[in-house]
Amino acid sequence: MLELTGLRKQYGDVVALDECTFRAQPGRMLGLLGPNGSGKTTAMRSVFGLVHLDDGAVRWRGEAIQPEERARFGYMPEQRGLYPRMRVRDQVIYFGRLHGLSADAASRAADEWLERLGLSDRAESRVEELSHGNQQRVQLMVALVHEADLLILDEPFSGLDPIGVAALGDVVREQAARGAAVVFSSHQLDLVEGLCEDIAVVNQGRIVLEGALDAVRSASPSRYVHASVDGDAGAAWHAGLEGVELLTARNSEVRLRVPADVDPAELLRTAQAAGSVVFFRFEPPSLSDLFMEAVSGVAE
Repeated sequence: MLELTGLRKQYGDVVALDECTFRAQPGRMLGLLGPNGSGKTTAMRSVFGLVHLDDGAVRWRGEAIQPEERARFGYMPEQRGLYPRMRVRDQVIYFGRLHGLSADAASRAADEWLERLGLSDRAESRVEELSHGNQQRVQLMVALVHEADLLILDEPFSGLDPIGVAALGDVVREQAARGAAVVFSSHQLDLVEGLCEDIAVVNQGRIVLEGALDAVRSASPSRYVHASVDGDAGAAWHAGLEGVELLTARNSEVRLRVPADVDPAELLRTAQAAGSVVFFRFEPPSLSDLFMEAVSGVAE
């Protein structure tokens, strides 16, 4: 298990991490979420000793991380960490060797990943000759080539088309399934929601929401109604209802935030009394909803 406990880091007057605490478990994927500048990348870099913390501890399996353990980690930084003029296959082999693989093992692993991620025909290309999406694939290969025990992926899906997103998503799932702990950040919350069992939301250097996604969703004080009601009074059927907040409205279609303990049957009856109900959905919060609740203080 990866544990980050009480991390503090300040750059001049800027507080990057403020008692930041979360953990990632083997065999599970954790989505590390937060607004730009919230401290996500600083927290990730601390795992690799790339940030000198002012306070706090980073532990792997209950102990301070030693160099030999760190060599078993895989890191995909948001900023490109590749040698642009180096050929793709040579680059993957080189990083495999840095992580302790023999020359033969690194070569085999490189060829397997080139085949798996569809870049066998670009093995002899220089990285700088590849598209942004293909460079992302190479960056992921470098993180995966040695079958890491822990994967830290910073915006791994940036710049990928839907096919690339699906392919990399499958790869990341497989890594967790074989027992790796996976931490990745992304602003694409729908992807995180589809991939991750756990989330940690950081805002202004602090974790403001953490836990298993299903449990966090159930514990939210809010539920959401998406409905469309035809009729003269249809667009305003929710007006005056206690605790109901209008989020969006388009013609007769509305999305509402309501208290978690509200009776959905009573809401539906109110909508039916106003007109013909085209559709009515009563839902737990999406990950996007949870994120906005956490960073805006809605849940408080």
